[in-house]
Amino acid sequence: MAGAELSAATTTDEAKIAGKGSAIDRLFAGGRVLCDGAMGTMLYARGIFINRCYDELNLSQSEVVAGVHTEYLQAGAEIIETNTFGANAFRLERYGLSDKVREINRAGVRIARQCVAQIAEKQSSEAFVAGAVGPLGVKLQPVGEVSLEQAQAAFAEQIAALAEGGPGVGVDLLILETMTSLAEAGAAIRAAREVAPGLRLVAMMTVDEGGNCLDGATPEIAAERLTKWGADAVGCNCSEGPATVLDVIGRMRLATKLPLAAMPNAGMPRSVDGRNIYMASPEYMASFARKFIKAGASLIGGCCGTTPNHTRAMRSALRAVEAQAGATQAEVVGTNHQPKKILSEVEPAPLAERSRVGAMIAGGQFCTMVEIVPPKGIDCSKEIEGARLLYKMGVDTINVPDSPRASARMNAQSLCIQIQQQVGIETVLHYTCRDRNLLAIQSDLIGAASIGLKNILCLTGDPPKMGNYPDATAVFDVDAIGLTKIARNLNYGLDLGSNPIGASTGFTLACAANPGVADIDNEVRRFAAKVEAGAEYGITQPVFDLRLLEEFLRKIEEFRIPMIAGIWPLVSLRNAEFLKNDLHISMPDEILARMTAAETPEAARAEGILIAQEMLSKTRGMVQGCQVSAPFGKYSAAAQVLGLA
Repeated sequence: MAGAELSAATTTDEAKIAGKGSAIDRLFAGGRVLCDGAMGTMLYARGIFINRCYDELNLSQSEVVAGVHTEYLQAGAEIIETNTFGANAFRLERYGLSDKVREINRAGVRIARQCVAQIAEKQSSEAFVAGAVGPLGVKLQPVGEVSLEQAQAAFAEQIAALAEGGPGVGVDLLILETMTSLAEAGAAIRAAREVAPGLRLVAMMTVDEGGNCLDGATPEIAAERLTKWGADAVGCNCSEGPATVLDVIGRMRLATKLPLAAMPNAGMPRSVDGRNIYMASPEYMASFARKFIKAGASLIGGCCGTTPNHTRAMRSALRAVEAQAGATQAEVVGTNHQPKKILSEVEPAPLAERSRVGAMIAGGQFCTMVEIVPPKGIDCSKEIEGARLLYKMGVDTINVPDSPRASARMNAQSLCIQIQQQVGIETVLHYTCRDRNLLAIQSDLIGAASIGLKNILCLTGDPPKMGNYPDATAVFDVDAIGLTKIARNLNYGLDLGSNPIGASTGFTLACAANPGVADIDNEVRRFAAKVEAGAEYGITQPVFDLRLLEEFLRKIEEFRIPMIAGIWPLVSLRNAEFLKNDLHISMPDEILARMTAAETPEAARAEGILIAQEMLSKTRGMVQGCQVSAPFGKYSAAAQVLGLA
């Protein structure tokens, strides 16, 4: 492979000179790097009419171009592309500018370099400049009049200008984008290898709704040929939006081992008052950034319609993936599905010394928990009294969920603090990723530790669409696995960037498990990942089908940690049907029949408590504790289940 051979030939010293010790190195080593978005979209939004030559703005309105670059850099882009997409002789000729190819391209590089230097000085962050090279905008022979030799010469003229002066003066790499035919892409690659042989080169095709290049070539053929011709990375940009690009790079992966690039439009445009508007939200693009990574992409970015807001959301998504992958941990020893030691000067206290829950689990004692849901208002006196009642009866700890079903309630951390301070019983804080970015997660957890909260249940969280504010924005920078890793890092006195925070947070860490899901194998895989991330015990969803719990425990035997069984005293047939149909909790027909047979509300509640007591009795020898829910604030019912009332 010419591209691979060229990459291997680049010396370490040359790489350092070219500034490739960071983002560019990661990119061509298969790492994850974020590129910017749509220069044209942003220029149009600034009032530049579409009949203007956008590339010429490098000369006449450089401050406008610089403003766009700066916004993308501030949003987290690690690579920005020069405003030179159409700065070739054929396209510039339409505006009478064919004699200014070098001048326009050099100005584009200079503007981008100045922006990168300024952002590096202000934010102490490193970014790189890619030379943007688009298609020539003409038809090549045999369909058109332009020969491949003429096409190659035009590309060579532009690329030579972009690379002029060498690394640090010219561009750091080249991005050939929106190529509509393999013949034209081949001409561009040959030109680059002729006039700028030392530059890394990313070659991206654009495809139709069927996923094929506009000349009919399949993604597999495109990837194979681009690799053979000397590209250092291949991929797809523009096209029909993120879903199409995701499919294309998945197919390209089958034909090449080179790094992949995915830079789609922000969805399909819609005409609004005569203007094409790209409707894909930043959150939607961010969700596909994660999918691109899973599909093997290394360079992630956007094309038409992608704004700095999209880039910012994609930056958060990539950080989430890094957190999930444990990119900030220095792991040295361990076995599969078991936590590995983190290199740190701070060693957390043994589990038995961190909390009452930890002591009970470590000592083999059966731990009893009762869940108390925060109120919807500011008055939590009922919940405080409920906790006091349960504490006097002998319950070991109180679990406080975090806005369950995405409902707006009192902050769970606030209720935990008040219960501990006013009652004296230990609490388990349910903490979700739904509402917090990575900064807020770390701030919250450090703050929780500082005021004496000792137990954290790490959860992904119900999406806002389930709740009473379905249009609320979800964050989900990480899921429960990534959250567990962050919390475990804090236990070792390290923040997400492995910077010391001074002391261990000392949390006892729990994770959730659902033995009743349809895809049990996926649930087992995720549970194993949670254990490896640092979970020290697990809490299950409510158990009504003993067989499913037994099967789940059997499947996790290899990486078993202490388990707490969820127990839910039903209050009515309607309650049972809600759990089954809305929350997708496995509910055997036998349980439904028993609740149906209850002729009065009182009889239904009594039957529900009896069923819960039976589940507790049957699971007691299988698990290390139980978490009993108190539906509708019926704390006495929870106590009855535990045999305390």
